[in-house]
Amino acid sequence: MPSRRAQKAAEAIRSVVSMAILADLNDPRVRDVTVTYVEVSGDLRHAKIHVSVMGDERKQNLSLHGLQSAAGFLQAKVAERIDLRYTPRLQFILDQGVKRSIEISRILAEVLPKQESPESAEETAASDESTPGEPTPPEPDNH
Repeated sequence: MPSRRAQKAAEAIRSVVSMAILADLNDPRVRDVTVTYVEVSGDLRHAKIHVSVMGDERKQNLSLHGLQSAAGFLQAKVAERIDLRYTPRLQFILDQGVKRSIEISRILAEVLPKQESPESAEETAASDESTPGEPTPPEPDNH
């Protein structure tokens, strides 16, 4: 389990790098990139930055290469905005978590039987309560 200091550094690096990608990076290869999380080594000298890229595999690889090319620039942004003894060396890793969860959901939708939505279940229950037949007589008025 990482130390509290490493966790705080990882969160600060995530914030700086994601803002720098969004605002300062002008590489046309790097589009639709989200920094999902950052892992920092115990000595804070290395940071693995996990990114999610929207698009097909070609676009993901292109964005990853663009980020690796811009690692020095982004590392300078981290050094400028975060006060650490050593500026961590940045390594970018493609995060496949979102892609895998979508694929698992698709597979489950194919395999599992269809379930009724809550709205259709309520409509079915309401129609079952009102059975056709004799109307109920009005209650007597006791005045």
